[in-house]
Amino acid sequence: MSLATTFTGLRSKPLMLTGMLLGAILLILGGWQFFTANRPSSDNYITAVAERGDIENLVTATGILQPHDYVDVGAQVSGQLKKLYVEIGSEVKAGDLLAEIDTTVFKARVDASRALLKSQQAQLKDKSAQAKLAAIQYARQQNLIKDNATTEQSLQVAQAALDSARAQQEVLEAQIMQTESSLRVDDANLTYAKIYAPITGTVVSITSRQGQTLNANQMAPTIMRIADLSTMTVQSQVSEADIGLLHPGMPVYFTTLGGTNNRWDSHLGKIQPTPEVNNNVVLYNALFDVANADHRLMTQMSAQISFITSSAKDALIIPVSALSFAEAKGKSSKKSWGNGSKSGNGGQWENKNKSGQTWGDKPTNPQAAPPPKEQKGPNDKKPIFVEVLTKTGEQERRKIVLGVSNRVQAQVIEGLEAGEQVITGLRPTKTGTTKPAFGGGGMGGGGFR
Repeated sequence: MSLATTFTGLRSKPLMLTGMLLGAILLILGGWQFFTANRPSSDNYITAVAERGDIENLVTATGILQPHDYVDVGAQVSGQLKKLYVEIGSEVKAGDLLAEIDTTVFKARVDASRALLKSQQAQLKDKSAQAKLAAIQYARQQNLIKDNATTEQSLQVAQAALDSARAQQEVLEAQIMQTESSLRVDDANLTYAKIYAPITGTVVSITSRQGQTLNANQMAPTIMRIADLSTMTVQSQVSEADIGLLHPGMPVYFTTLGGTNNRWDSHLGKIQPTPEVNNNVVLYNALFDVANADHRLMTQMSAQISFITSSAKDALIIPVSALSFAEAKGKSSKKSWGNGSKSGNGGQWENKNKSGQTWGDKPTNPQAAPPPKEQKGPNDKKPIFVEVLTKTGEQERRKIVLGVSNRVQAQVIEGLEAGEQVITGLRPTKTGTTKPAFGGGGMGGGGFR
């Protein structure tokens, strides 16, 4: 080996060591930069403050408004509708005259029945006189037969004449009764030609017009509808998935399409047992009444209805997105920044069974039977957790107890205090992605619903 070669080798070793050292330093700096760039600070968290307020768990439905009491006023007799005394929107009282049908035919029938009755009453007087004369003649013949001053035949003729006169009198009495009955019908039809209001209310519709001919022989024609608008009935349609949550007497409120700022409160009256099926959707009718003294609610209005299944006043409320059902791996309750457990799974929280295997993994021994599932009683509930951002910027996992909850908010009974911040997620990173604040919980992973 020459002297030049030896000298060159001695110079190349420090250069190689220097290059390796610089490469290691650059690698460490790059890793640290990547780690710090992707490590979220307290400013990267999306948080919500636990605040006090009112919360309701609702079953929503749509419905329409109908008057609680209404009557379809019709005609009991046929004829031309001669006069209408009301119009739509008229306020009427029970007994007010609403309409009148032409009475010419009915008056003629009443006059004819009265004339026939008068004639029959005169005939009855004649028959009564004849019967009285026949009775006198029969009594005379009875006295004569005692003295043998008349024949037996004359006595029999007198008795037959008396019986005939009495029978004719009874026939006329029956005819008079029939005529009087017909006269009462004609008088009633004449009365029915004038139509009066059966209840106090408002005329909400008129289906017949003045001058129209009404035919009441087959069915009673409807002229108008009168409704009592002081009390309205709300008919709501509830799906079969929610009908089991409702019960009579529960609180309910609704708003109308044109009055979203006004809320009407009531209580559920009844649930009709027979459903309506529309396009294979089973809907049950739930009915309740509401006072309408100012008549602001009108017939056929659309209503957005909310049945209150549970509620709480002045409750501690947090968003549902902050809830988690998964427990953290390890016993530490604090992490410097949410996702980190030393499991090598990217900082996600692990759920393991009793054998120490992560849920969803295959058993280590393929021949071994899977571990038995843990049996829970009917009163056991899956624990619920939240991630609390402390004042020092640390993330603290805390177990809580819930009360009333809905799809958006939940009431916290134990585990939090008003003013504490709960983590609901992370803001987007520089790479444009978003990491979860903590694993295994929330709405997406079998969390609270």
